[in-house]
Amino acid sequence: MNFTIEDKGKYALVTTNVDKLDTTCAPELKSELVYLNKTGVRNIIMDMGRTRYCDSSGLSALLVANRLCKGVSGTLVVCALQEPVMKLVQISQLESVLSITPTASEAVDLLFMEEIEKDVKKDE
Repeated sequence: MNFTIEDKGKYALVTTNVDKLDTTCAPELKSELVYLNKTGVRNIIMDMGRTRYCDSSGLSALLVANRLCKGVSGTLVVCALQEPVMKLVQISQLESVLSITPTASEAVDLLFMEEIEKDVKKDE
């Protein structure tokens, strides 16, 4: 399987199990992300530690995930980007659009921090 999806309660952990996130597997990722969104998942952590290459269709899948999460007041956090993928994200100027952390544990921390901030704003 190209992707592993784990339900962690407050978020879904999506792990890419592919060396290349490109036109051969990005459509599958997009459909998985749409399915998660339709089933009520608001927050997604995308662990891309195993992915060494990403093309524009892979970036498009990340942007779809980001838009879907934001559309339901959730958050997408991308973590463990390898250097070639991070360079593509920087060249595409997406580091200001996507929430990116070096590790999955930092992604969880960021996600929970954003959830707390949303709860505080609701109470105000």
